[in-house]
Amino acid sequence: MTIPPKISLCHVQVLDSTMAYRRANPDGKSVALFLHGNPTSSYIWRNVIPHVAPVAHCIAPDLIGFGQSGKPDIAYRFIDHVRYLDAFLDALGIGSVYIVAQDWGTGLAFHLAARRPDFVRGLAFMEFIRPTPSWDEFLQHPAARETFRRFRSSEGEKLIREENMFVERILPGSIVRKLTEEEMNAYRGPFPTPQSRLPVWRFPNELPIAGQPADVYAMMEAAEAALLSSQYPKLLFCADPGALISPALAGRYAAELRNCRLVHLGAGAHFLQEDHPDTIGRTVAEWIAAAEAGH
Repeated sequence: MTIPPKISLCHVQVLDSTMAYRRANPDGKSVALFLHGNPTSSYIWRNVIPHVAPVAHCIAPDLIGFGQSGKPDIAYRFIDHVRYLDAFLDALGIGSVYIVAQDWGTGLAFHLAARRPDFVRGLAFMEFIRPTPSWDEFLQHPAARETFRRFRSSEGEKLIREENMFVERILPGSIVRKLTEEEMNAYRGPFPTPQSRLPVWRFPNELPIAGQPADVYAMMEAAEAALLSSQYPKLLFCADPGALISPALAGRYAAELRNCRLVHLGAGAHFLQEDHPDTIGRTVAEWIAAAEAGH
């Protein structure tokens, strides 16, 4: 009988606050860094990490303002997350990583890889953030597209901060299976008040669409260009129909990238870790093991 690896919840001082992170197999030779998106936390990787831990030291931070991490008095813009993630990596003394990312975790991963290409040994990603030239190209469904347009308004701020719409509706509505009440409570826990939901509201306002916000759009354009020219190994997971990324778009994107393998997961929308954790975990573990054997 195989004993599942122990996953510990740890905390570290980062800048003016603290960041929480899940870790497993701290003696692993290589590091697998798991980056979540909005409105989740490292909790979303809980069923993926056990598959990867036998081949790597797994580290999954809660982004600042999310999960069990602190909520300092900042704007929670993309560049704030960049700053705190950089400081987190420095605090842990991490020298190189295989990144596994989804949603805004991919935006952070692409930006990190563009600035520090030698730091990234490989990138596995899904439902990723990219500079989208027009609203017509954002999301698969017009109704969802209109909802995200509304989020970038005072009405949208009320929906997210007062009604908790991102946690109560967007999250479960973007997963094929039904989350248990225990799982929903784990996602609700970090956001009990309107003030605590500021980070959740800020992220939709940072999405790089039709040139806005200009600074984030420019950063994501540069990051995408670096990604397209990069040589490190890549895994791109997609699902049908997907939310941000359709299977067709994933296929085109994978074909443009160098050293990229496309993995079709089957039915899924946005939070693929909740519908396909075993396939994602096993595939990432095999991919890291193969990459390490090739070094």
